[in-house]
Formats: sequence, C-alpha cells, structure tokens
Amino acid sequence: MKAGNIEQFKHLSQFRDLIDFNNNIEQWMIDLKSKFTKSELIALKRLIRFSAKVAGVCNAKIQTLVSACHEAGQEISRSTFERMLRKAKKFGLLIVYNTTKENGKQSHNVYVFQRYQSQIVSDSSTIDVAESAKIDGAYETSNLSETNNQNNINKRNENVSDKKYLGDKLDGSFTSSRVPVEFRDLVKCFYDDYKTIEEFWKIIHIQTRKLLYYTQNDRIALAVDSFKQLVRNIKRGRKVRNIFGYFWGIVNNMLDAEHMRIVCEDAS
Repeated sequence: MKAGNIEQFKHLSQFRDLIDFNNNIEQWMIDLKSKFTKSELIALKRLIRFSAKVAGVCNAKIQTLVSACHEAGQEISRSTFERMLRKAKKFGLLIVYNTTKENGKQSHNVYVFQRYQSQIVSDSSTIDVAESAKIDGAYETSNLSETNNQNNINKRNENVSDKKYLGDKLDGSFTSSRVPVEFRDLVKCFYDDYKTIEEFWKIIHIQTRKLLYYTQNDRIALAVDSFKQLVRNIKRGRKVRNIFGYFWGIVNNMLDAEHMRIVCEDAS
C-alpha cells in the first residue's frame, strides 16, 4: 500500500459517518476501557480524535500523536502509545496497515478502527502484551487485494452451494426500512437479528405515538439512549429475563423523567 494523504484511505473506513464511528467506539469502551492503563487510554483517545476526518481511519505518525498528547498537557511516552496499539490489535479494535514510499522504503502506518462486535474479554484489569508483538505490518499489503478478492469469491461460492443458508436466521441487514439506520446499526452490534431490532423499535413507536410533539429525531435519540442504558445495565451484571419488557421499562422511565422536566420548566 502506497503512502499518501488521508483521502486516499477512505475505502478502508468501516463506518457510515462520524456518528456511526462514535457509537461503535462507545460500545467498545464499555467492554475494553478497564483493559487499558490510564496512560494507554490517553493514547487511544488521541488516536480516536485523529480518526475523525475519515471516520475511523488515521494515518498520522506515532510521534505526531504523542506530541499532540504533550501539547494537551497529557505526557505519555512513545512506548506507551505502541503498547496501546498492541492491545488494541489484540482485542480486534484496530487493524494496522503499513505503507511504502515511492522508493520502496516503509512509511507511516494507517490505523483502521473496526466495527464493534460483542465479545467476552479477559477479566483481568489490564492485559499484558509482549513487547515483541508487531505493530507494523499487520497485513502483507502487497497481497491485500488478492486476498480480499479470494475471500469474496469463497463467500459467493459458499452462498451458492450451501442450500441451508436460506433457512438460517436473518441478520440485521434484513431489518425493515421503517427502523432508522442509526438505531439498527447500534442494536445489531448486540442482537444481530432483524426481528429483535424491529421489536425494540416497535416499543419506541408504541410509547411515543401519542406524543404529537415528538419528531423522528426525538424518537431516534430516545431509542439510542434507552438501548445504551439497557446494555450498560446488563454489562454491569443486571439479570434480565425479558429484554423487551426491560427495555419498555427503561423507555417509560425516560419519558416520565422528560415529562416531569417539562412540567417543572412550565411551572417556573
């Protein structure tokens, strides 16, 4: 892969836009925040900020990123930044591509954040990654296109030959167009099933259908906030027998709180 400006790496982005990227990062942090040290989190957050021009992609040099931390009064070392990268790669949060200059010499890396996939991470407070673990050269970039093409061919062949595929559960990509894309993409990180996603949205629709002042954006914001609350509570150990009933309760509580806030504002 040849070195260049960030616009040349747009095709590597895994996200629809910056909002989609931020939503995925929030979900990653629920699982992984405790796995990084304080200094490593500073490094990670700086890398995230530098990945905004093209959602989830950064091609800045490590020294540039470290210097930016120093300028913000957050002094970290290059070795801390590299250790953060090794952990992020280990967890599947990042893929690192190396690039080459015109003369064939190695240039800066390209860091590509991945979409969130719900996973079980070690219970230890932090993860030690061997110092010898490679940061550069996550992929043999000269064979990247060939590998991707072969993978695509294999996937097509599997879909054609495996008749049982059509009988499998349909994933989130089959969700009705009535469900906003922002909400669908968030929920399918945890429940990648179109029926489940539609059921969550149905709850939002039922709870807000009599609220004539509610816009579609209001519904989306309510749905996203309520679902994040659901995820946080479950991640913190809350036992939930019926996710839809529990989600209904969260939405109801949020609407009650909003109603009380409006009443108080009118009274004042």
